[in-house]
Amino acid sequence: MLTDTSKDILSNNLIFDHCLICNNNGLKTLSTYHNAYLVKCKNCGFVFCNKIPSTEELIAHYNTYPRNDTISPITIKRYGELLETFEPFKKTGNILDVGCGNGHFLSEAKKRGWKVFGTEYTDTAMEICRKKDITMFQGKLNPKDFGDLQFDVITSFEVLEHINNPQEEINNFNQLLREGGVVYLTTPNFDSLSRYWLKDKWSIIEYPEHLCYYNSVTLNNLFKNSGFEKSTIQTSGISLNRLQQSSNKKNETVAKSNADESLRNKTENNPMFALIKKAVNSMLTITKKGDTLKGMFIKQK
Repeated sequence: MLTDTSKDILSNNLIFDHCLICNNNGLKTLSTYHNAYLVKCKNCGFVFCNKIPSTEELIAHYNTYPRNDTISPITIKRYGELLETFEPFKKTGNILDVGCGNGHFLSEAKKRGWKVFGTEYTDTAMEICRKKDITMFQGKLNPKDFGDLQFDVITSFEVLEHINNPQEEINNFNQLLREGGVVYLTTPNFDSLSRYWLKDKWSIIEYPEHLCYYNSVTLNNLFKNSGFEKSTIQTSGISLNRLQQSSNKKNETVAKSNADESLRNKTENNPMFALIKKAVNSMLTITKKGDTLKGMFIKQK
């Protein structure tokens, strides 16, 4: 997903001098993470890249971004379980997936009677999704593009870390949701065990791929500032794929590695493994150390 900022990007020498969540000017450089340009807000603890990528950098990076239109049956099952949790929020029947990729989640939502909408940047993704009868909007999320449309649910899977205008993005979510509507998103957890183990070798830390790094506190602060109330924030999983990538800092890919998929199959088909996985994820949520943050937030009336 391409990044947009409130400034015109004329070169790659521009930097942010304030926190992207609380606007505080007190920023501490995290020199451990070489070539990632990371800073930490002294006020709220938010970690982000203060270097603003140039348009040329972003185009060069995302033009080579992989597009795999296959999907695991287990992922489809997880999507179905998630969609079940959205049923109590179904009033308009409209659901929006921001940065919807190849539209797999929205295809499952459509089977359940939702009116599906998505956003993406690349022409390739737009074409793939339109062939699946998904109503698409291209480019930066802009509430004006949607007219009078209001949504019961907005989702965003592994997108928030790619953008450096998070407060603007969540304010846009607020405008598009009806009162009492819900946002569900996932994003890497900066407080994960993997990051503590791997430090600067953690594959998630990569410029200009990822620009903002959240933990449960900063994610909650972001939504609270925009008129949302936390429903749940969970941290789950330790990705073998990410551990392998971190050994040589390869780009994170959309597809799961064989190691991750093999483990998923084992836990899916073995009741004992499934029980162990549930216990581990519960502990990771309690300690806030899982690889992935999963947040659900309700728009306040």
